[in-house]
Amino acid sequence: MSIWAIVPLKPLKRAKSRLSSVLDNDQRATLSQQIFERTLVTLKEVQGIGGILVVSRDTEALSLARRYDVQTVQESGAPELNDALTRATEVVRAWNAQGVLIVASDIPLMQTSDIENMLEMATDPPAVVIAPDRRQEGTNALLVRPPGFIPYRFGASSFRKHREEAEAAGAVVRVYQSATLGLDLDVPDDLDLYREALVQRKQNEPAWLGSL
Repeated sequence: MSIWAIVPLKPLKRAKSRLSSVLDNDQRATLSQQIFERTLVTLKEVQGIGGILVVSRDTEALSLARRYDVQTVQESGAPELNDALTRATEVVRAWNAQGVLIVASDIPLMQTSDIENMLEMATDPPAVVIAPDRRQEGTNALLVRPPGFIPYRFGASSFRKHREEAEAAGAVVRVYQSATLGLDLDVPDDLDLYREALVQRKQNEPAWLGSL
């Protein structure tokens, strides 16, 4: 099956404002860029992903994405994530995508196995697989097959809203729970958990994190 990954990305210089108490502007931009690049590398290693589309209004970010040989589309109009994702979904559907995987760009521990597991859970369409954040509130990854089967509800309580939309539409609904896919970096506590995970994995801290 042809599954396209769609990665939305906020302008790097304005990302992660809720971390402003612990990271300055340059550190937040570096954080966003490093994790975004890691996201693209991880997705490209998944054989079940037929293509990757990055959607952003940040021209520098789109230029960076193209270095990884992925497709890009520039967001226009008023910034609204769900509208941008809907338009991006129409693009990949025109490219004969059989499903779409929306992946947040700020999941630093995401593994190829996470994506592979989600793909295996969506082999019988119509299917929706939801990977919530660690608080069981947001949606860190959303697999919808076929594309556009449900409307996107990213924002407050998106995990619950996506599940309700999928159930109402009659999809096979599955929830993928993962410590690695569940950790996004939104608030300072998330950074602490990220640091602990790096210690457990015996990985070196990135320069921006080690300076805190």
